[in-house]
Amino acid sequence: MAMPGSVHAFTTRAGQSVEFTALGFGTACLGNYRKKLSDDEALNTLEAGWEMGLRYFDTAPFYGFSLAERRLGQLLSAKPRDSFTLSTKVGRILEPCDPSQTNQDLYLGAANFIPQYDYSYDGVMRSYEESLARIGVERIDILYVHDIDALVHGGREAAVARTRELFDTGGWKALSELRDNGDVKAVGIGVNEWQPCKLMLELADPDLFLLAGRYTLIETEPLETLFPKCEARGVGIVIGGPYNSGILAGGETYNYGDVPDEVMQKVAKVRTICADHGVTLPAAALQFAHAPSVVTSVIPGPMSVEEVRSNGAFLQEEIPPAFWRSLKDEGVIPDKAPVPI
Repeated sequence: MAMPGSVHAFTTRAGQSVEFTALGFGTACLGNYRKKLSDDEALNTLEAGWEMGLRYFDTAPFYGFSLAERRLGQLLSAKPRDSFTLSTKVGRILEPCDPSQTNQDLYLGAANFIPQYDYSYDGVMRSYEESLARIGVERIDILYVHDIDALVHGGREAAVARTRELFDTGGWKALSELRDNGDVKAVGIGVNEWQPCKLMLELADPDLFLLAGRYTLIETEPLETLFPKCEARGVGIVIGGPYNSGILAGGETYNYGDVPDEVMQKVAKVRTICADHGVTLPAAALQFAHAPSVVTSVIPGPMSVEEVRSNGAFLQEEIPPAFWRSLKDEGVIPDKAPVPI
C-alpha cells in the first residue's frame, strides 16, 4: 500500500532524476472525454489532486484538441516549476479549423483544431514548442510519442509503419536532441499496447513508457513480454488506464468500447473474490497496477473532485494478503505477479 503523494525518484539513461508520485494525474478526461466539463470543474479537479499531494501530471495536445493542456496550465503555471513533474506528447499537430470542422464525437466541446499525425523532426519540435506555450511553463520533463500502436492506426502493420516514420523523418532525432540538450529529462512513447514498447527497446534508447490499459487485474501479458526487458534496460513504466477504461471501476466500458463476454466473465470472477474478502474492486485494480518494481507511477484519469478523492482512498485501502492469494489460486493473475505487501 502506497500513499498517493509518496515520491519515487527515477534515474534516466542520461543520469537525470525524475520524481514521480505513486499516484499521478492523467488529464484525458479534462479534455471533455465523453463528458463536457466547465473550466471551473476542471480546475477544481486538478486542485483536489494537488491538495492530495499528486505531483506528476500527464497530458497531450490530442486531449480536447488543446483543451486539457490549457486547463492543466491554469494550475501548473502558478506553481514553482521544480515542485511537479510534467509529461506531454508529440505525434499530432493541431491545425486551426472552422468550428463546423471540429470532430466532437470523442471530446465534447473540443477546441477548434483538427489533429494531424506528424512524427517528423519539424512536427515533434513544433508540437513541443506549442505545448510549452499552451501550458505556460518553461520546461516539460518527459515527452512521449503518442499512439504509435495498432489500436489507433488500424493494425500492426500500420503501427510499425508509423514507428518507421518516426525514425525515417527525424522525429526520434528531435527527441534525442531535446534530451541531450537538457530541454527535457526523458523521452519515450505513450501507447495502448505493449508491442510498440518492445519494438522501441530494439530500435532506440527510450527512458520511459506510458502503457495504458495493458497491465491490469485482467490483463497481465506485459509481465512476461515487456517488464523483464525494461528492468534489464533501466526503462521505467508509467501505468495509465488501470481500470481498463472503466470496467474495473464500476463502469461499463473496456478499451473505450463495449465489454467482450470473456472480459465480463473474468471481471465477474474478480468481483466475487473481492466480495469474499471485503475488498473494493477499484482499490485492488489500482494497487495491483502499482506493484511491479518497474512501475514508476499509476495515472488514472479523474474527471471530478470526488473521483480524485476516491482514487486516493483506493490506493490506501487495506487489502489482506489472502485476497491476492485467492486471485492467484483462481488463475485470475499469474502466480509470479507482484502484489502489494
